Amino acid sequence: MARKSKISIKKSKVGQPAAARRLAHPVFAQPEPTPDPKIFKIKHPSDNAAYKIIDKLNAEHHLQAMPFPLPRELPEPRLTLTEVFGNNTSAITAIARRKQIAFHATGDCGSTRGPKTENEVTDKMISDFQESNPKEIPQFCFLLGDIVYNFGETEYYYDQFYDPYRDYPAPVLAAAGNHDGMISPLAHAQSLDAYLRNFCSDPKNGYIVTPEAGGLSRTAQIQPGVFFTFDAPFVRILVFYSNTLEDPGVIANTVIGNAQLTFLKTALQRIKKENYQGALLFAHHHPPYAVGSQHASSTIMRQQMDAICASVGIWPHAVLAGHAHNYQRFTRHRPDGTDIPYIVCGNGGHNVQKLGPKGTMPLRTPQIVQQGTDSEDQVTLENYDDLNYGYLRIIVDLDQLRIEYHPASDGDRVKTPDDSVTIDLTSHRQTNYTPNDLGFPAQAKAIQTLYVKQTKSVISSTARGSRSTLRRAKSSQK
Repeated sequence: MARKSKISIKKSKVGQPAAARRLAHPVFAQPEPTPDPKIFKIKHPSDNAAYKIIDKLNAEHHLQAMPFPLPRELPEPRLTLTEVFGNNTSAITAIARRKQIAFHATGDCGSTRGPKTENEVTDKMISDFQESNPKEIPQFCFLLGDIVYNFGETEYYYDQFYDPYRDYPAPVLAAAGNHDGMISPLAHAQSLDAYLRNFCSDPKNGYIVTPEAGGLSRTAQIQPGVFFTFDAPFVRILVFYSNTLEDPGVIANTVIGNAQLTFLKTALQRIKKENYQGALLFAHHHPPYAVGSQHASSTIMRQQMDAICASVGIWPHAVLAGHAHNYQRFTRHRPDGTDIPYIVCGNGGHNVQKLGPKGTMPLRTPQIVQQGTDSEDQVTLENYDDLNYGYLRIIVDLDQLRIEYHPASDGDRVKTPDDSVTIDLTSHRQTNYTPNDLGFPAQAKAIQTLYVKQTKSVISSTARGSRSTLRRAKSSQK
C-alpha cells in the first residue's frame, strides 16, 4: 500500500489547501529577521523502507535516468538577473557601475535531521550582506541541487528551504539535484513536481508565493526549467540537470534525449558569436571530478560536455557542483596551458561526510588525482574540507573570477576565506587576485592628516604657553 504523504501547507477556513498568492513584484526575505527555529515543523520520518526497495532495484540494474519536462523557450532557455529582480534596471545599472558582482553558491542544503546545520550556513551567508562597500554585497545565491530530502517532497519545502532562507535578502536560484527529482517507491508522486513549482514558475502568471512557503513571503523563482542560461552582469552561468541517479550524473542518453547537449552547443555558439568577455560558469549537481568513498566522478557526462566545448572552441572558466557532502577543489590542466577549477560544494547543510572511512589516513593536498594522457587532462586535487558545513562566495569583475570557500564554523565575524582560486578571464589561467581598495588607505590618510593637524596644534599651544611663561618671568624680574 502506498504511503500517504503528509502535506504541511496552510489550510483555508473550509479545510482546503491554501491557494497560491500572487504579488506585484518579487519578494526575497521577511520584513524583519526572526530567530532560527530549533525544530522542524514536520518531523521527517525514516525512509529506510523506501531505500531498501531502491537499493534492490539498483543492485538489479533497474534504475535509470528519468525523463523530465522540457524548459520553456528551447533550444536555449534564458533568464537574466534583471528579470529575477522584477525588471529593476536601476539595480542592474548599479552593479555595472561598481564593475563587480558577488554572489553565493552551495549545495545539498536540505537536512532531514533538523534545522541547525543549514541555519549555520545561511546565518553566515546573511552576514556577508553587512559590508562597508556595496560592491561586496552578494546579489543572489545559487543552490547546486538537493534542496529537499529525500525525495523533493512538497511537505518538506518549508522546513528545508523556505524557513532557512527566510532572512536571506536576495534571490535564490537552484539546479535540481537527484533528490529533488527522485520518487519514493512508497508514494504516488511526480518527479520534480515541487521543484518546478517553487523554482520554475512561469512569469506570465505573475510573482507567486506558493503554498509550500507556509506563510512566508519569498516568491517562487522564475527559471525557465531544469536547464537554462542565467545572465548577470560580468557572469554567465549554464545550468544543467544531471538527473536522479546516485551515480553517475546523466545529461543525455537514449532515455532522456539530447536536449541538454543541444542547449550547450547553442549557448556556446552564441557566446562565440557575441564575443562574450565575461566569466562563463557551468553549474550542475553531480561532479565531473570527485574523490572519496561517497560519490564517484561523472565521467561520461563530462566527456559529452567536453566534446561540445572542443567543437565550438569555448570552455568554461570554472565548473560548480554538489552531490558529495563536503568541499573539494580540483584544477584541470588543459594542454594549451589553461586551467579550469572544478569545485564541489555539497556541504550546505546535509550531513557532512569524510572523504575516507573512519581511521583512514587524511589526504594530503595538493596531489595529482589523474595523470594527463592523450585523451585525458591532468587533474590536481588542490584542497578540501570534510569536517565543516560551508558555501562559496564568488566575485567577478572585468578581469578576474575569484571563488572563495567559507566554512560556517568560522562564524559571522570572519570574512577571510579558508580557500580560494582566481582565474584571469582573458588567459583562462590561475593568477593572483587583485584586491579591491575598500577605503582603508583613505581612512589611514585621514587619520594621518588628523594626527599631523593635532600635533601642530599641540606644538603651537605649547609654544604659546612657553612665550607666556617667559613674559611672566621677565615681568617678575622687573
